[in-house]
Amino acid sequence: MQESFIPSDREVSSSRRNWLKSTALAGMAAAAAPAIQASGLNAGPALAKRRIPLAVSTYSYWHFEEKKYPIETVIEDAARLGFDGVEILHRQMTDESVPYMNKLKRLAFDNGLSLPMLSIHQSFVQPKAEDRKKDVEHTIRCINLAVQMGIPCIRMNTGSWRTVKRDAAYYKDGQEPPIQGYTDKDAIKWCIDSYGECLVAAEKAGVTLAIENHWGLSSNIDYLLEIYKPLSSSPAMGMNVDTGNFVGNPYPQFERLAPYATIVQAKTYYGGGHFYDLDLDYQKVADILRNANFKGYISLEMEGKENPATAVPKSLELFRKVFS
Repeated sequence: MQESFIPSDREVSSSRRNWLKSTALAGMAAAAAPAIQASGLNAGPALAKRRIPLAVSTYSYWHFEEKKYPIETVIEDAARLGFDGVEILHRQMTDESVPYMNKLKRLAFDNGLSLPMLSIHQSFVQPKAEDRKKDVEHTIRCINLAVQMGIPCIRMNTGSWRTVKRDAAYYKDGQEPPIQGYTDKDAIKWCIDSYGECLVAAEKAGVTLAIENHWGLSSNIDYLLEIYKPLSSSPAMGMNVDTGNFVGNPYPQFERLAPYATIVQAKTYYGGGHFYDLDLDYQKVADILRNANFKGYISLEMEGKENPATAVPKSLELFRKVFS
């Protein structure tokens, strides 16, 4: 016989009596609370102020040189320095085998570290549907990698037209004309449609896709929000805000994105930047994040030429000071 989930009259009556009893008790407790407070008695210990968790990206140790810097060494160094987590750059992984990924996951666990984000690359700013499809499939494959490693979030790009050289002038103005015959509006639609496909897989996997202001189309904050907002109803849609990837004055733009931030990548440039230099006021960045009630991870991307052995600890010291 099929089990019935419809309560009987007796169960309803009993439940009602219990509810009335608990409500009465709650009322008595509420009435007694002012008296307890007046007497100087504490119901419990004061809550400690929560500290924003700090992670370090493996990218801080490897800027796409020919020889990869071992992720295992980054994890061990992060634990020694006192970080809370390690963000993994996909291109820095030795391979995508299950034993390798399990090794990274176990090493992080043994060192008391989380793996908050997997940073991947893709571009949906491609006129050919089959090219966009390849990057959708790449993203879905990386969602599966994240699941294997217990990583809850993936960094996502919009992509770019690739019509200009990434030189100093580009990083100052972010201008990149579309391919002839197309417009930025075309690219925005391609991004929304492609993200939509990826989000179906991400929702099933329980992985957040965090779109980043990562140059290209996303250099324009209006464009970035035009892509993000129609997708934001998905429980798997998020945003990764990078402090170093703004054209012009970063702070008003950062302030616009901060309320949507799922995670923040914070850049430092000790020894001079590999691509460009910025003198960021991290006290101002911290104030903006507090005003936005941000509680997520801040992940260090040390993009300077100084040896990470000295530049990463300096960065952590700075972040502890302003984000604590």
